Order: sequence, then structure tokens, then C-alpha cells
Amino acid sequence: MYRRPQFDELMSRMKEPRRFIQVLSGPRQVGKSTLVKQVLQEIDLPYLFVTADSVPPENTAWIGETWSTARARLQIAQASEYLLVIDEVHKIDNWSEAVKKEWDMDTFNDVPIKVVLLGSSRLLLKDGLTESLAGRFEIIRMSHWSYLEMREAFGFDINQYVYYGGYPGGALLIKDFRRWQRYVKESIVAPAIERDVLSTKIVYKPELMRQLFDLGCVYSGKELSLNKMIGQLLDAGNVTTLANYLTTLDESRLLCGLHKYANDAARKYNRVGAMGGVGCRGILAQSG
Repeated sequence: MYRRPQFDELMSRMKEPRRFIQVLSGPRQVGKSTLVKQVLQEIDLPYLFVTADSVPPENTAWIGETWSTARARLQIAQASEYLLVIDEVHKIDNWSEAVKKEWDMDTFNDVPIKVVLLGSSRLLLKDGLTESLAGRFEIIRMSHWSYLEMREAFGFDINQYVYYGGYPGGALLIKDFRRWQRYVKESIVAPAIERDVLSTKIVYKPELMRQLFDLGCVYSGKELSLNKMIGQLLDAGNVTTLANYLTTLDESRLLCGLHKYANDAARKYNRVGAMGGVGCRGILAQSG
């Protein structure tokens, strides 16, 4: 099975003494859980792997219960260290406060439990990390697959990579375009917007955000003014609203804006550039 470069990074940190919580952050379907499982298969360390995917969001006590289970297993195994891995941790309300409490308790009592947290995007993790877990974590960022990775793992040429993007799950479906299209739309885009963005951020016009994403994909690789977008979107409001929604989509790794090149910093930040969407790597630029 193909190993991404982050495998060596996580493996190296797992072999170090307990220092920080390790956070794997990245978009959906880029191989975070797979990478952790590869590390668990190779590492000589007892572990507990759990997922919060089916846990009710209000059940904050679940994190403490899971941590207690890890402590009990550590004592039973009489091991020098233990590893606790929590997938989809962001789905629990106030997860960061609960993690901080348990981590600090172990630190105070010298309990050697190492912790790895997985989240489906940087958007879902950043608030809790920066507010409650400041100084207690390191981030291993997992982005969409690079051209080199897609070429080595699936034999992509540059044209295929530019068109289909860096999602390994859809790589074997590209010979059936409609099937690939449905997979990207239903298994990646829809859950990322509905379950990640809209369930995490306060979005007053969710339909506008969906329209913005669709329009960004249509205009991938072309220049488009935010002012012109207002005329093409229903109930678009103002440029500030669109810019904020574009920032949110960027944080969730769905659609991003790049600044136009300029030697002068003020001119550079006065223009928005590149919109790269799922399965497309084009540019949206604010002209004029």
C-alpha cells in the first residue's frame, strides 16, 4: 500500500518521548485514517483506536470515558507507554476542553499516554486547538495528493492530474467519467459542505455558499471579479459576504483564492486570485 510522506513524520514523532498531542488535519478522503493505520501496524506500541463518528455530539463525556479505558489498558499491559488515537474528534461538542482536561491530568500524574487526533479539515480543528490546547499540540497537515504521489500510486499523467485532481478514492474511477463525477459530488463535496462547513461555521446563507462553490468550479482557470459574481448569484448580498464565504471554503480545502502577483504588497492584497475546487485546479481572480 502506498505510503504518503507524512507516514515517516508521524512514525518519528511516535518514537519520541511524550511531548505533544499530534493532530492530523486535512480534507476528507486524502488518507488520514489510512496513514494512522499504517503507522499502528508498524509501531511497537500498544494502542486504542476509536472514532467519534457515531457518537452523539452532546456526549462530551465520551472522551473522558475513552481516555479512562486507555489508562486501564496501560495498567493491564504494564507497558511503558500507550497510544490513544481518536478519529473525527471534532464531532463532539466542546471536544477541545475535554481533551485538554484529560491531557493535563496525565501530564500532572506522569501517565505515559501519547495522543493522536484526526479531523476532517483544518477548519474543524483550528478554533479548539488555538483556544484550549495552545502549546499542547503539533499539526501534521495532509493536503490533497501531489502530482508526484498520484503518478507513483496510480500512473496519472500531468493532464489527468490537472483535470481530476488529487483524490486517491476517485483515481480508479476516471475511466467512467459519470461514476467519478458522482463520487466526487456525493462522497466528497456534499459531506464536506453539509457536514463540515455548515455544521461548524455560522453561515447565514448556506444556499449562497453552495452557489459560490459551483460558480467557482465553472470559472476554474478564469478571471472573475467578485463584483461580477454578485450579479450571477441569487441573494448574494455584498462583496464582503462572498469574500468571507470564500475564506471559509478555503479553510475547508474546497475552494481557494490566490492573490495576483505584484511586487507591491498593498496591490497584491487588493486583488483576489485563484479558485481551485475539488477535481479542478484553476484560478479565480478579482479583476480591476
